[in-house]
Amino acid sequence: MATTNSEIIKVENLKKNFSGLEVLKGVSFSLHKGEVLGIIGPSGSGKSTLLRCVCQLEKITDGSISICGQNMVTDGVYVDKKTLRKIGLNVGLVFQNFNLFPHFSVLKNITEAQRVVLGKEKSEAEETAISLLKKMNLEQKASCYPCELSGGQQQRVSIARALALKPEVLFFDEPTSALDPELTGEILAVIRELAEEKMTMVVVTHEMSFARDTSDTIIFMDGGVIVEQGKEVIENPREERTKLFLKRFNEK
Repeated sequence: MATTNSEIIKVENLKKNFSGLEVLKGVSFSLHKGEVLGIIGPSGSGKSTLLRCVCQLEKITDGSISICGQNMVTDGVYVDKKTLRKIGLNVGLVFQNFNLFPHFSVLKNITEAQRVVLGKEKSEAEETAISLLKKMNLEQKASCYPCELSGGQQQRVSIARALALKPEVLFFDEPTSALDPELTGEILAVIRELAEEKMTMVVVTHEMSFARDTSDTIIFMDGGVIVEQGKEVIENPREERTKLFLKRFNEK
């Protein structure tokens, strides 16, 4: 599967079945370095499953995926486990429910993966963690535990943890869905800042204005397929299904 030098992700005809139920029905897209891809669509449309497949949390049924020019799976056949682990280091995922270790401090939540996955020394891992906590305005929370933080603070720690592994592309699976509306803005501000820094990102979101303003390309999914994609999907949708979805959203 040929890729260009700047092409970070290429997905071709991706299919995923769960017990005979076809959840993804031939999804194809590509993402280049420094771009932000926004994915929108109703619940159950396959958005989160798509992310989980690219991040190796689910095995695909058929199709091909390459990341940073390396083939991860071709026509449903995966490369060897050693190569998969290497490819996986290029990808970071921020979950909607934070997934922090409750028995670890904020600092250890960020340093542990660096030490286990990257083999960093404790001092180097902590230096990286403190630098990222400063970026997230959470340096003073380093010794706290997740239960002592607000939802927005926990999500910022989760973002810092993902960034600590220095992935080439960062995935966000509805990063504000577990937050109160008043905390949503602080997470979206962090993602906007990363976009300004040209971090390559894929963001599944229900925040339409955020997707419109931040994404280089927007994909609208429904029923396991990409209905349409492009920069103007939210402002000028072409397909009737997209128009109906956005109309219902705007009427809420």
